[in-house]
Amino acid sequence: MKRLPVPHTLDATGQDVHAEGTRLREAGTATLVALPGDVVAWAVTSLSGLRELLTDSRISKDPRQHWPQWINCEITPEWPLFTWVAVQNMLTAYGADHKRLRSLSAKAFTARNIAAQRPRIEKITADLVNALAAHPAGEAVDLRESFAFPLPIEVISQLFGVPDTMRAMLRKVVDGLFDTSLPAGEAQANQARLYPLLNELIGIKREAPADDMTSALIAARDDDANSRLSEAELADTLVLMLSAGHETTVNLLDQAIAALLTHPGQLDLVRSGENSWDDVIEEALRWQAPIPFVPLRFAVEDIDFHGVIIRKGDAIIGAYDAANRSPEANGQNADEFDITRRNKDYVTFGYGVHYCLGAPLAKLEARIALPALFERFPNMSLAIPPAELRPVGSFVSNGHRTLPVLL
Repeated sequence: MKRLPVPHTLDATGQDVHAEGTRLREAGTATLVALPGDVVAWAVTSLSGLRELLTDSRISKDPRQHWPQWINCEITPEWPLFTWVAVQNMLTAYGADHKRLRSLSAKAFTARNIAAQRPRIEKITADLVNALAAHPAGEAVDLRESFAFPLPIEVISQLFGVPDTMRAMLRKVVDGLFDTSLPAGEAQANQARLYPLLNELIGIKREAPADDMTSALIAARDDDANSRLSEAELADTLVLMLSAGHETTVNLLDQAIAALLTHPGQLDLVRSGENSWDDVIEEALRWQAPIPFVPLRFAVEDIDFHGVIIRKGDAIIGAYDAANRSPEANGQNADEFDITRRNKDYVTFGYGVHYCLGAPLAKLEARIALPALFERFPNMSLAIPPAELRPVGSFVSNGHRTLPVLL
């Protein structure tokens, strides 16, 4: 068994994550890739391989314990993906630390709490749809900007008590975290804006606690000796919740809308009742993974993995989009959008102990938003040819720069 001598260089601008995923999948279940900054990692590209890896205790998410390049200070803030591994939250925790941090955040995403969000989501959706209806007839409107973005960011901002005055800057900073095409200087400047913003939010909630998750996390930090939530973990848990808490849903809504507008026969199946909106959501999540590549994990020891040896300390990146489209799980037409597909198998929200806590909330938002939009605007169409839709500049975010439609 040999390592691949020349890593495939990932396109930091994410111009065609699907074609790139296909090339990686054809190279093997695990293949070497070069990330921005010439950081080399193993990309795991098959659905079964990713599930195997995501449940393997020999795989860590903690660079402080298990990534020699981090331990040896070779990874600096200039690296475009620095924040993805520098944060101290459940995204980068291992073992008991992960369990502790996840248990604190899980309180926001119980089935009861998510169900309680329905009236709020319905109200936000109705307001957005009414605002769209007031748009001048015959003029294109950008649904990513006017619908897919504001809905999830409003939901997560209300859940965590983010003041109205902070939301525009929060969105700008989060956009920057996911934009892997940013020059190093711009990426650093964006990172520098992140923590003053979060510290301001924490300060507001410490002075005036409210019925929101930021106040609950602060109480765990300040009052619960058993939680052992550090100040850094408090801020970085907010980073995770406020970024992943809306970016995935933005892309889900964006891609589902685009898919239905470019596959009118599929939309007809929903309108006739032959298929459900849940079919649309599940297939959109499979066909267009909102986060195509998820960095990073690290081998705790040498691992014999599908014909290669992943050495202790090697970095690993999950190729979620490639895995979702693998023929082994979803057939030879896995690259096609087909809501009638009986087996819509994917790892979009992760797997095992790192399964995304917010997945049910994201699906609930889509379950409310999509039918409301298409019922209000039954003749909606793209305002440009599908080939002119442009992806966001990222390989860790999968959406469109704009989604112009005629309502």
